[in-house]
Amino acid sequence: MDILYQIRARQDSFSAGEGRIARLMLDDVGFVASASLDELALRAEVSTATLSRFARTVGCRDLRDLRLQLAQASGVGRRFLDPAGTPEQSGFYRQIVGDIESTLHEHLAAFDESRFTDAVKLLDKARMIHAFGMGGCSTLCSDELQVRLVRLGYPIAVCSDPVMMRITAASLGAEHAVIACSLTGITPELLEAVELARSYGARILAITRADSPLAQLADVLLPLQGVETSFIYKPTAARYGMLLAIDVLATELALANPEDNQERLRRIKLALDDYRGGDDHLPLGD
Repeated sequence: MDILYQIRARQDSFSAGEGRIARLMLDDVGFVASASLDELALRAEVSTATLSRFARTVGCRDLRDLRLQLAQASGVGRRFLDPAGTPEQSGFYRQIVGDIESTLHEHLAAFDESRFTDAVKLLDKARMIHAFGMGGCSTLCSDELQVRLVRLGYPIAVCSDPVMMRITAASLGAEHAVIACSLTGITPELLEAVELARSYGARILAITRADSPLAQLADVLLPLQGVETSFIYKPTAARYGMLLAIDVLATELALANPEDNQERLRRIKLALDDYRGGDDHLPLGD
């Protein structure tokens, strides 16, 4: 249950005493979750009986249940609870760009050439590659892997549906490779699919956080850095780290067979020019 939503939704129907309790809980969730009943009653200027009645009004069994719900609500982190200032437009433009730059530099500094070499070897041996990703960024990045690798002659399919991932994973063997993309590395359905694929002998390349459960399932890991700021209103800059890892990997794969890949890319450029035209320096297929 989202207790903060339940409290906000009922604000207009509270009595004066219940209204003071509601404001206290919405203003300082951390205090309410840890304070004693006497401290709560004193701060809200109500009796313990009013506190008990309030708990039932918002859908809790009793005060203990209410405090448990509030403790869970406070677990999302202060940046989602504290009042947020609104930066100047030019200020947040600079912050967005600054966070992207910081993320790229952080990832670049942490990249290990040997990991990319191992990733190339893993993919080169695969008869078929499957890219798994769930959620916003990870789904887009698994699609990006297909866009990058197919032009280099790699047979690759993408899957973001949890049922199809399980079906795919159950059909794999030692001649297959899975590239699992996840900014967090903790999505249950993705972990289950990767574990299933691994149990049938598929090799796993994970692009995720080094301290995540997904990383523990990987034969080769391209680690991501988890950097989030307290400004919650902009998209996460971490996705640029994943895109950078994919770009480096795709370039390593291209350079592993430069002559063959030059010919593939030439053919792709010719096929695109035949139907859309364009000058020599347009992006190749984007």
